[in-house]
Amino acid sequence: MKKIKLFDPIITAKEEQAVIKTLKSKFWASGSGSGNVLEFEKKFNKYTEAKRTISVNSGTAALHLALSLVNVKNKEVILPSLSFVSTANAIIYNGGIPKFVDVDPTTLCLDPLKVSKAINKNTKVILPVHFGGLPAKLDEFVKLCKKNNLKLIEDAAHAVGSTFKNKKIGSHGFAVCFSFHPVKNLAMPTGGAITLNEKDVKKYEELLKSRRWCGITNRKGVKYDVNELGWNYYMNEFSAAIGIEQLKKLDKLNKKRKNIAKRYFEEIKLSGKMPLNQDSSYHLYWIRVPKRDSFMQKMNENNIETGIHYLPIHKMKLFNSKQKLPITEKICSEIVSIPIHPNLSESDISRIINSVNKYA
Repeated sequence: MKKIKLFDPIITAKEEQAVIKTLKSKFWASGSGSGNVLEFEKKFNKYTEAKRTISVNSGTAALHLALSLVNVKNKEVILPSLSFVSTANAIIYNGGIPKFVDVDPTTLCLDPLKVSKAINKNTKVILPVHFGGLPAKLDEFVKLCKKNNLKLIEDAAHAVGSTFKNKKIGSHGFAVCFSFHPVKNLAMPTGGAITLNEKDVKKYEELLKSRRWCGITNRKGVKYDVNELGWNYYMNEFSAAIGIEQLKKLDKLNKKRKNIAKRYFEEIKLSGKMPLNQDSSYHLYWIRVPKRDSFMQKMNENNIETGIHYLPIHKMKLFNSKQKLPITEKICSEIVSIPIHPNLSESDISRIINSVNKYA
C-alpha cells in the first residue's frame, strides 16, 4: 500500500534548472543580499504588497531579528502557547518575557479578547500566529496596538499566501515573519523573510540587513564597519533560486490545498476540525481526536502519516510557566495534523477521509 506523506514539497524541472544554474555560476552566497536573493526579495515584496522584504535563512531568524527592532528586554510579548517553540525562543533571544494567552477554540489563533485582558504596563508586543494558515483577527490586534502603544509582529510561518480583508498576509503588521522550511507552502532547503510596513521603513530595513550579516555596515568595496552585534542569518543563492520558482506557482498550489480542505471539512465526520475559510493557505489541516495515540497508530499502520502541531510551549521545562491555559491544554491533548499537500491524488484524499472516519 502506498505511503501517504504528511508533508511533500512540490518540485518541477524549473527548480532543478534553477539549482543547476546557480551551482554552475559558482556564486552561492553573499551576506550583502545580491543575485537571486535580491530578486526573490523584490518578487516576494510585490506579492505581499509590503513596503519592504528582507530575506533570512529561517523563520526563527526572522522572528529573532523582527523582535530585535523593538527592544523587548525585560518586557512582555503576548503570544499563543499553541505554536512551534521558535515563536517563544525568539522572545528569549531578545531578553523578553513570553506572556502566553489562550486561543480561540474554533480557529486556534490567539484570542483578541483574552489578549486585551493580558495587556499591562510592561507589555511591548502582540505576536499572533496565523495557525495552520488561518489568519488571526488582525484588525482587532491593530486596534489593541494603537490603543496601548504596542507593536504588532506576526508569526506567518504557516501563512504564505493567506489573506486578511482582501490583502495578503505580510502587508499588515509592523513586521511579519515567514518561514520557507521544506515543508512549507513556499518551500526552500532553508529560508525565511521579514516584511515591513511602517512609515519609517528605511531605518528598519538597514538595521535588518546589518543584523542578518554579522552587524556589517558602511560597506564600500572590501572595507566595512560593525556598529553592533549581528548574526549569520542571510539567505543563500540556492534557496532564493528555488524560492523564485516556488513563488510563481504558490497561488495555484494553495488553491489545491483549499480544495482538499473543502473535502475534509465536508466529509470528515468529526465535529472538531479546521474551519473552511477561503483566506487560509492551509499549510496544515488539523482535527481533534480524543483517543489520539491509538488513532495515530492506526493511521500509521495504514501508511498514512500524521503529526502533532503542537505540544504546548508553556508546559515545557525551559519556560516553566505557571499559567493556566485550559483551551490550549485541551486542544494540545487532542490535535492531529493530516496530509493536505498538493501532491495528494483524489484517491489519496478519499483514503485519508475514510481512515479518519473509521479510526477517530
